[in-house]
Amino acid sequence: MKTTPTLLTRTECAALRGLAIIAIVLHNYCHFVGSIVKENEYQFFTSNNDRLMQALSSPDSLLPAHLFSYFGHYGVPVFLFLSGFGLVMKYERGSAPADSLDRRLSFVRYHYLKLLRMLIVGFTIFLMVDAVTPGRFHFHWNHVVAQLVMYINVLPTPDKIIWPGIYWFFGLMIELYIVYRFLLYRRHYGWTVALMAVCWILQMVCDPEGETLNRLRYNFIGGMVPFGMGILWARYEQWRKAMPLWGRGVWSVILLVSLILLFVMSYTFQTWLWVPVIAIVGSVAFVKSIPAGAGHVLAWFGGLSAAMFVAHPIIRKLFITVAWRGDLYDGLMLYVVVVIGASWAVRLLIDQIPQPQSDK
Repeated sequence: MKTTPTLLTRTECAALRGLAIIAIVLHNYCHFVGSIVKENEYQFFTSNNDRLMQALSSPDSLLPAHLFSYFGHYGVPVFLFLSGFGLVMKYERGSAPADSLDRRLSFVRYHYLKLLRMLIVGFTIFLMVDAVTPGRFHFHWNHVVAQLVMYINVLPTPDKIIWPGIYWFFGLMIELYIVYRFLLYRRHYGWTVALMAVCWILQMVCDPEGETLNRLRYNFIGGMVPFGMGILWARYEQWRKAMPLWGRGVWSVILLVSLILLFVMSYTFQTWLWVPVIAIVGSVAFVKSIPAGAGHVLAWFGGLSAAMFVAHPIIRKLFITVAWRGDLYDGLMLYVVVVIGASWAVRLLIDQIPQPQSDK
């Protein structure tokens, strides 16, 4: 994609969203198939790494599905990075308005309602689909309330009560909005660095396979490093002036190095905690090194990413049975096609809900 005087253009940000949502959509289908390698997302299981190595050493037709399953969830930190980047670009340019508790609460309210517009459409449709398809989930009223109010992440065993599991992201985002507005907004970069360090330390002292780590990574502590990276990336003008001068050749080398590190660092617990950073750098390098046409295709998916995010667990519930019958790629193709089509309809539904009043 053509370089510009800014570190990340609007088109490049949209392309990053497109790349992230494609990775997440493919991951969330493939990892539901029992024979496919599982990811290390919330906890670090050596057995998952061993299975990945076995799949790589004896590749077969399922290898792409193994890779989508194991690595696809790193689309989430890319979204967190873009969220931090976007908040700074939107709220920290120009002079600072007078701050107050009311303005902070207004900010949180505005962003909660923006998230709720997406969540309520997807969750409503999912509940109806789940009720009429095999494997119906047993919802408890208090968990439904917690999901809609977006505090379900902080409850015990979140991976067993959040259904569809993908919607944990809404609770994570509202936590990060609160952290940003109350702790990091227009403050010295040291606040962001310090909070990133604290959140990293809290994770590094945990049992790699323990429930404590699992709960931390379902909440803002697990997402603070990529989110903070986005905040720092947006704040430093010298980066935005220098880095875009790198040509595609430099970005291609960065992409290659990132891919190698993405694999190597996944095999030890302490380095695995930093793999999201590598995934972000590699994703930025990817969108800066591909031809403009490919970038615009990814940007198109990026424009549909919010609707795709809420729609794809609904479609997965309908088409995962095809993969369970042994026709993995048949089911995957049907799933992808229907997700794209259904996302158009979901976006139309979301657009019918009034936008919340701006907090600016």
